[in-house]
Amino acid sequence: MRSEHEINRAIELHANTVRRLCMIYLKNYADTEDIFQNVFLKYALNSVSFANLEHEKAWFIRVTINACKDLLKNFFHSHTVPLDLIMEQPIEIPPDYQDILEAVFSLPQKYRDVVYLHYFEDYTAPEISQILGKNVNTIYTLLTRSKRILREKLGGDKYEL
Repeated sequence: MRSEHEINRAIELHANTVRRLCMIYLKNYADTEDIFQNVFLKYALNSVSFANLEHEKAWFIRVTINACKDLLKNFFHSHTVPLDLIMEQPIEIPPDYQDILEAVFSLPQKYRDVVYLHYFEDYTAPEISQILGKNVNTIYTLLTRSKRILREKLGGDKYEL
């Protein structure tokens, strides 16, 4: 079990990454908070040591992705209606980003993963390949295809990818 100091340090360093990744997968604030708590609880109870901060960050990304996938596979999750749809209270997002976020959220999951890791977390293709356990050339292909899809959805050269 980790000390309170280690847990607080990890939360300061990785909270934004975990939350953003959850939002990309789950598109739901409540589920994001649940997964956030589960990931950091797992970290607190886990005694694995990391070689460096990048190794630790990669661990958080992998655990978060797996937790999101597990939640999405859950029977009750797939057979309920989110309160967001019932309440119909829109999230305040600047108009410039609304189109981009909608386009990214509409991508198939395999593209969403690489787009998030590359553009939001600034990972290189070789680093993404290690995190996702895929071939580097596959990552380059997924990035190229996702750029093309996003360009089509966003209306050509309006946005620089």
